[in-house]
Amino acid sequence: MSDYNTRLIEDLRAHGGNASAGPFVGRPMIILTTTGARTGQRRETPLVYSRDGDAVVIVASKGGAPSNPAWFHNLVQHPLVTVEIDGERYEAVARVADPVERRRLYDQHAALHPGFLDYEAKTSRVIPVIVLTRRVAAAA
Repeated sequence: MSDYNTRLIEDLRAHGGNASAGPFVGRPMIILTTTGARTGQRRETPLVYSRDGDAVVIVASKGGAPSNPAWFHNLVQHPLVTVEIDGERYEAVARVADPVERRRLYDQHAALHPGFLDYEAKTSRVIPVIVLTRRVAAAA
């Protein structure tokens, strides 16, 4: 993980999920913990998010790069993830949105985070949209 992401994660945790400095101040952020697709190691990534009802929506934009981010490959391989949001931590199940749902969710996400319009314009790939649904614990 980059030093920047490490510092951002520390800042988010120290301030209840809110960035206290830098470009993410005032933006909704999560810390997504995935399991490495090849290594099996825990990987933490700070991401902006949007909501669709109770679900958290994230976008695998990688800034419009021609390939998907590593965290995307991890959650496809291991869809059980951990979400930290507003100082709360819980397990969630990740799923990639189908094409029709993807368009609606991407547009909704880009309305909140306009930079995502640029990312889509920069790449020829279809940028995946991921829906994170809180995992309900089984009754004991």
